[in-house]
Amino acid sequence: MIDRIKALTEEINCLTATDAQAAEALRIKYLGKKGVITSLFNDFKALDSDRKRELGQPLNILKNLATEKISALKEAAAMAPDESVAGLDLTRSAAPMPLGTRHPITLVRNEITAIFSRLGFTIAEGPEIEDDWHVFSALNFAEDHPARDMQDTFFISRGTDVLLRTHTSSVQARVMEHTRPPIRIICPGRVYRNEAISARAHCFFHQVEALYVDTNVSYADLRQTLMYFAQEMFGPETKIRLRPSYFPFTEPSAEMDISCNLCGGKGCSFCKHTGWVEILGCGMVDPNVLDACGIDSKKYSGFALGMGIERITNLKYQVKDLRMFSENDKRFLEEFTSAR
Repeated sequence: MIDRIKALTEEINCLTATDAQAAEALRIKYLGKKGVITSLFNDFKALDSDRKRELGQPLNILKNLATEKISALKEAAAMAPDESVAGLDLTRSAAPMPLGTRHPITLVRNEITAIFSRLGFTIAEGPEIEDDWHVFSALNFAEDHPARDMQDTFFISRGTDVLLRTHTSSVQARVMEHTRPPIRIICPGRVYRNEAISARAHCFFHQVEALYVDTNVSYADLRQTLMYFAQEMFGPETKIRLRPSYFPFTEPSAEMDISCNLCGGKGCSFCKHTGWVEILGCGMVDPNVLDACGIDSKKYSGFALGMGIERITNLKYQVKDLRMFSENDKRFLEEFTSAR
């Protein structure tokens, strides 16, 4: 029996198993009810006392060796990669998970907000249902200005001055009423105008306006801010130009164009072969607006600018029909999944 124990010891030391099933077969062969080592223990019971004292310890050592060896083989097999699932990501769901995304208008609004936040601007918000003072009078609109007409403005009811705001400049008026300079804010939000819905116009759309009021604010500050915004939004090669314009709440006023980001300013159908695309209006805050909001126009000056988010989105993603932004067509919205 001692020779048998020595032979089994050498055999067990050389055992290998390619998988858990093979390791279990080895356990059954050596340690099972009819296993080799179990048979040795059955034979051990028939020995006399002297032989038991001689073989008891070697036999126990053999059993412990077999148990440890086979346990190690099982553990190694469990940690080995399963060739049948090689290359599969076992953390993935068994069923496809459709991904959602932010609306393209939200994506562009967030990008605009991030650009101005790097210049120290903070977000200011206000109500969409407004009064005449904050939408028109405080912003230097004349009593007979066409924008007050029912053809352009949605009034809540006849004979009242409660209306849906036509621009987010009303937020600027509210901030200037209750905040002392320096003021540096952007005002994103939805606005409403009484216009026929078409591919190029809608009765509601989104704006972002910016306002900076402090001592010694100049037109050069405005132009540098516009240049920074254009190049951050459309690329470092973007050029700008300012054309004289008119807005009741700024003086002087200007429209800003950027070099067409599709043709690089060479001229194409998108920019009507001019090489330029208009994106926003701007100007120095009219002193009458500062005074109306309780800010000393002799001490402070400022600039304001405003843009339609849909317009900027069109330039970035070449969306030709404004109605697509509000129709909730999943096929259209899924195109922006990777743009998050």
